[in-house]
Amino acid sequence: MTDRLPGFSTLAVHAGAQPDPTTGARATPIYQTTSFVFNDADHAASLFGLQAFGNIYTRIGNPTNAVLEERVAALEGGTAALAVASGHAAQLVVLQQLMRPGDEIIAARKLYGGSINQFTHAFKAFGWNVAWADPDDIASFEHAVTPHTKAIFIESIANPSGSITDIEAIAAVARKAGVPLIVDNTLASPYLIKPIDHGADIVVHSLTKFLGGHGNSLGGIIVDAGTFDWAKDNKYPMLSEPRPEYHGIKLQETFGNFAFAIACRVLGLRDLGPALSPFNAFMILTGIETLPLRMQKHCDNAKAVAEFLSTHAAVSAVNYAGLPGDKYNSLQRKYAPKGAGAVFTFSLKGGYDAGVNLVSNLKLFSHLANVGDTRSLVIHPASTTHSQLDDAAKVKSGAAPDVVRLSIGIEDKEDLFADLDQALNA
Repeated sequence: MTDRLPGFSTLAVHAGAQPDPTTGARATPIYQTTSFVFNDADHAASLFGLQAFGNIYTRIGNPTNAVLEERVAALEGGTAALAVASGHAAQLVVLQQLMRPGDEIIAARKLYGGSINQFTHAFKAFGWNVAWADPDDIASFEHAVTPHTKAIFIESIANPSGSITDIEAIAAVARKAGVPLIVDNTLASPYLIKPIDHGADIVVHSLTKFLGGHGNSLGGIIVDAGTFDWAKDNKYPMLSEPRPEYHGIKLQETFGNFAFAIACRVLGLRDLGPALSPFNAFMILTGIETLPLRMQKHCDNAKAVAEFLSTHAAVSAVNYAGLPGDKYNSLQRKYAPKGAGAVFTFSLKGGYDAGVNLVSNLKLFSHLANVGDTRSLVIHPASTTHSQLDDAAKVKSGAAPDVVRLSIGIEDKEDLFADLDQALNA
C-alpha cells in the first residue's frame, strides 16, 4: 500500500470501482434492476428513514450509477455526486433545492442556448426568475444581487463561444452575497478545469458530452463541493429545516459536507424522477476511462483547426481562447493550461447565409446538435440552438448570425482541414 494520492488518469479508470464481489467481474456490472431486496423489516425502515445507506429503488440510486457518481466526484474534487438523466435534469434538481417562488438566480449571458431557454421560460412556471450578467464584466454580477438571489450560475468554458470564464472573480461575488456558485463544467471536463479549486460550490455536467465522449448515452451529474454552509441565515430551508418526510431530520446537520448531494437525491431525484439508466451509467463510465487521452487530442486538434481557419479567406474571425491573440487567452493560461477545449466558434464573411451553406457542404463533420463526441461536429447556432433569441440576444450569447460552432473530434487534423477548406470554397 502507499499513501500517494492517485493521479487524474488513475482516478478516471479506477475511482469508485472494485471487482464485483460475487462474480469477480473486473468491469463494473450493469445492475439492470428496478428494486433491491431488504435484509429484514428493520433494514427497510432504516433505509427509508435515512438512518442507513443502501439501495431501495433505481429511481433513487443504483450500484452502477454509484460508481459513476464516486468517479466524477473524485475527478472534480467534490465530496459526493448524484447522476441524473441529462444535464438539464441536473440543473432542475439543483435549483429545486435552492429556489422558492419569487426567488432569483443570476446567470451568465454566455450559456448554452438550451440553458438560456430553460432559465428564461421553463423555470418561470415554478416562479423562479433569472437576472442576466455579463461574464466579461464582473461588476454586472454584483449589481444583479438582490435579497431574492439564491445562486449564481456560470459555465467554465461557455457554449457556443468557447470563452473562458473568470471563475475566481465570480466566486468572490457569490461569497460576498452569501449564495452558492454553480458551475457547468461540461465543455472543460475536470481534465481541463476543476471549478471547485477556484471557488465553485456546486458543479454540474452534461455527461452526454466529453465525459461520456462517444455520442451514445444521455446523462447528467451534480457534484457537491462540500464548501457551502447551508444552515447560515436559514436561506435554504430544504437543507436547514426539519424534513417532515424524514421524521424531522435536518439534512445539513445530519450529513455535513455532502448534505447538498443528499438533498438532491432524497428530495429532488426521488420526487421529480429524472433517473439515469444503469446502462447509460455503464456506457459513460467506459467513456470516462479514456477522458485524459481524448481531451488532450480534442484540444490539440482544436487549436490546429483554429489556426487553420484564422488564415482562411472566407473567415472574418476565429474565437478560440487557445490562440495567443484571443481576448480570453490569459484566462485560458490561468484556468486551463492543458488546452482551451474543443468547442469554439468562428465568423464567416458571408454572414447568415454563408453559415447555413457551410454546414450543408461539410462531409466529414456531422451537422447536429451535440458537442463532445469523438467525431467532429458542426452547427449554425443562429438557425438552430439559439434560434429562439432575437439578434441582439444572439450576439450577447456568442451566437451571432454569421457564427458557426465547431466541436472538434479526434480524427487526423489534416482531414479536418481538407473538409473545412472544400466546404468554405464551395
